Amino acid sequence: MIVYHGTILEIQKPEIIKREIGRDFGFAFYTTDIKEQSERWAVRKAKIENRKPDKSCVPIVNVYEWDDNAADLSVKAFDDASMEWLDMVVNCRKDITFVHPYDIVIGKIANDNVGETVSYVMRGIMRKEDAIERLKFEKINNQIAFSTEKALYTLKFVESYMFG
Repeated sequence: MIVYHGTILEIQKPEIIKREIGRDFGFAFYTTDIKEQSERWAVRKAKIENRKPDKSCVPIVNVYEWDDNAADLSVKAFDDASMEWLDMVVNCRKDITFVHPYDIVIGKIANDNVGETVSYVMRGIMRKEDAIERLKFEKINNQIAFSTEKALYTLKFVESYMFG
């Protein structure tokens, strides 16, 4: 399966990203199977980096072949925004020391609108049940988080391209 990672660098050898807290599925190397989504991520990352002094970054999309049939991996796939998905996202965003038992997590991404709902749950403003009902009406994109070194070995760099 082809997966994409949008950023500002060519990444031939993916690594688990441990410097950005508040990630939906914890520390991992995040990809998506939606090309347009990765292009939006790359543009967003470039805009953020270009706000810094002496920066001139361009959006880059990295393309990987993922051996999604690799044996001996613990994979958790969330088909939609369920209570179990919400618990995972809340735990990972609230506690940077939280570690789930999966090599790979596949599920919906808590974008800005979804993230707002998740933050209401985290602050006790909204019940989880109400959040799940609200999220049923959101168009939520996919993400695939490679959470262990063993999982990263299932990715093979294909190419990168500048976007925008």
